[in-house]
Amino acid sequence: MTLLHHILAEGAAAGPSLFSSLMPMIAIMGIFYFLLIRPQQQMKKKQELMRNSLSKNDKVITESGIHGIITGLTDKTVTLKVAEGVSMKFERFAVAQVVSESKSSEDGE
Repeated sequence: MTLLHHILAEGAAAGPSLFSSLMPMIAIMGIFYFLLIRPQQQMKKKQELMRNSLSKNDKVITESGIHGIITGLTDKTVTLKVAEGVSMKFERFAVAQVVSESKSSEDGE
């Protein structure tokens, strides 16, 4: 019996198991994924869908804050009419959002 007690005591004195020492690190990584990485991936996917669905006559705002109406599209660029007789060409990824009609009418009031 003393040999059995000696072996069990030796195992308990060795320290925590590998699983229990890695568990907090795994939990932190899971929290990071669900609070930081996953929402950012979803936002990126939403922006990509919005940019792929751009069409002529859409009212948009660029990343730099320029408001305009799309007059031309290619695979990589967007041409915006920003004022009468003034057109500007941007990369497609520079478009931040499409402005809905209700939003633009609220801004004008």
